[in-house]
Amino acid sequence: MHFNSKVIHGGISEDAATGAVSIPIYQTSTYRQSAIGQHKGYEYSRTGNPTREALEALITELEGGVAGFAFASGLAALSTVLMLFQTGDHILLSDNVYGGTFRVVDKVFAPLGLTYSLVDTSNLEEVEKAITLQTKAIFIETPTNPLMKLTDLSALAALAKKYQLLSVVDNTFLTPYLQRPIEHGIDVVVHSATKYLGGHSDLVAGLVVVTTPELKERLHFLQNAVGAILGPQDSWLLMRGIKTLAVRLDKAQENAKKVADFLNTLPEVKKVYYPHIGAMLSFELDTPERAAKLVEKVQMIALAESLGGIESLICLPAAMTHASIPKKQREKLGIKDSLLRLSVGIEDSEDIINDLKQALGYI
Repeated sequence: MHFNSKVIHGGISEDAATGAVSIPIYQTSTYRQSAIGQHKGYEYSRTGNPTREALEALITELEGGVAGFAFASGLAALSTVLMLFQTGDHILLSDNVYGGTFRVVDKVFAPLGLTYSLVDTSNLEEVEKAITLQTKAIFIETPTNPLMKLTDLSALAALAKKYQLLSVVDNTFLTPYLQRPIEHGIDVVVHSATKYLGGHSDLVAGLVVVTTPELKERLHFLQNAVGAILGPQDSWLLMRGIKTLAVRLDKAQENAKKVADFLNTLPEVKKVYYPHIGAMLSFELDTPERAAKLVEKVQMIALAESLGGIESLICLPAAMTHASIPKKQREKLGIKDSLLRLSVGIEDSEDIINDLKQALGYI
C-alpha cells in the first residue's frame, strides 16, 4: 500500500464491533473484568485504550517500526525515551536542537546524573570523536531546528551500531511522509505530533516508534509507569490529522520552495536556510531591528510558537523557541537575534510572499 493510502487505511482503520470507518473515542478510564485478571484486553486507560492503540498502530506502520507509543506532548515522548538511561550514562546531542529538548536534557536529566555533549551531528567525524566509554546513545534532529542542518541517517546508524549505541531521531520536521529513519537503520523515532502530524494547531501530542521487542517492552513499561499518555480525544484528533498529512505537506512544501526563492532575491536577507525538502525554513536579516519589525508587521502570517499547521507561523528563535539556550551558545551556533524561522502553511503562496513584502516595506 502506498503512503497516501496508508495514512487513511493503516493501523486499525475501522471499529471491529460496528465497522465504523472512524475509530470511536473510548472515553473511559477503566474496564469491567469478568473475574480477577480476566478482561477483554484492557484494564485501565493509562495502560491501554482502544483509541490510543489505533493511533499507536498507525504511526508504527507509517514509520515501519515494531511498536508505537503516544504521549501527552513531544517533550513527554522525548523524556520517556531519556528514561531508558541511568546515572553516569552519556549521550550525544545535536548541537542545534529545539530549545525544549536542550532544556529538558540540561535542566532535568543532567542534574539526575545523565551527561551529554553537544556535537554537530552532520559531521560524523566529529560525532565519532565525541564518543566515550560511557556513551549510550546519539540523539539527533535532521533537519535541525532552526538551522536546517542535515545528517546522513544511514551513516549515523552504522556508526551507532559500530559502538553499540542507541540511535534516536526526532522526525518532527519531515514526518514519515518525507523521511523514514528506521529504513536507514535508526533504532528510535520521536515526533512532536503537535506539529505536522496533527497539522491543524489544535492539539498537543508526542509519538515514539521503536524497532525491537526489547525496546517495545521497556517503553511500554515506562509509558505505563510514568503515565504521560495521550488521552482518547486527542488520539482521535491526531488520527484525523494524519489522514491528510500527504496532501497538506505537498502544498506546504510547494509553497516553501517559492518563499525560499523569493527571500533569496532580497538584499536585506543575508542567508536563507532551506534544505529543499519539507516546509520549514529560516532566514537571517541584516539587523536584529529589522527582524523584530518584520514579525510585528506581518498580518496573515502569525507570530507564534510551534510549526507544522495549515497556517503560516513565524518566530524569532533566539527570543522564543530557543530562549532557554544560553546566548553565547546560541550565537556560536548561528542562532542570532536577526534569525527568523518560518513554518510555511498551505495558504496561497502569493499571499504569503505579499505579507512578507509588506512587512519589509516593499508594498
